[in-house]
Amino acid sequence: MVGIYKAIVCFLVAWPAVAQSQAFEKIVIKPVHSADPRSERVQVIPNGDLKAKAVSVITLLSYAYDVPANPSPRLLSLPGWTIDEMYDIEINAHTTITAFSEDSETQSQTKQMIRRLLADRFKLVMRVENKRMPVYALTVSSSGPKLQQSAISAKNCIFDSDPDGCHNFVAGFGHPLIAKAISIDDLAHYIENWTDLPVVNRTQLGGLFTVDAQGWLPIRLPPPPPGAAPNPDMFASLPTIFTVLGTLGLELHRQEETLPVYTVEHIERPAAD
Repeated sequence: MVGIYKAIVCFLVAWPAVAQSQAFEKIVIKPVHSADPRSERVQVIPNGDLKAKAVSVITLLSYAYDVPANPSPRLLSLPGWTIDEMYDIEINAHTTITAFSEDSETQSQTKQMIRRLLADRFKLVMRVENKRMPVYALTVSSSGPKLQQSAISAKNCIFDSDPDGCHNFVAGFGHPLIAKAISIDDLAHYIENWTDLPVVNRTQLGGLFTVDAQGWLPIRLPPPPPGAAPNPDMFASLPTIFTVLGTLGLELHRQEETLPVYTVEHIERPAAD
């Protein structure tokens, strides 16, 4: 049973100083009524602007709050339209995304920009509670990491969900771990979409890595297409995530930790521009 760990509760309607000082010169949002989901792309331009094509609200929430895009016990009370409906979005930011020696700083600026977008135009209000729950801790195996440093430097790695972009994995059967420049936080966030427990990075490995590992048997099946039934047998020939991570010198260990759980108190469709 998951218990509330001194349930620290607050409403996410006010942002840290970096977000409060960030103003948008212009935001354009247009509903997309028919689009191939594979055309979805979210891109931060070096000048600080953001462009999104055929993006759903759940995708934006996933980027902004580090929660899975697939159904998760860490994100509650989300209306169906936030998953099914898509938008083209362009943001002209008043300030730029600054290049830092630590990639985590630019990632933080990007997340705050998307949070501000959700609050301003989708009227998002969320309640957050810190809860104690079972998780998978991602750690380095006793034999050490078997990871290749990315040729892309942190200062050139502003977020782009294109297959050739930074902080993104190439789609494929069994969700293979193929990427040109990802952090271990990106890896934990990605595999959490198909595991039965949240995944937290406890490797203490910094920097960006190139990975090329095969697909794996999902512990939690992804949602089937509309009108289709789940088919667990289609993944039966694939190895487990534990085996695939082992080829990278990484392991998953079950333990308990305190994580934020977000409940959507209010959200609405944006007015089209």
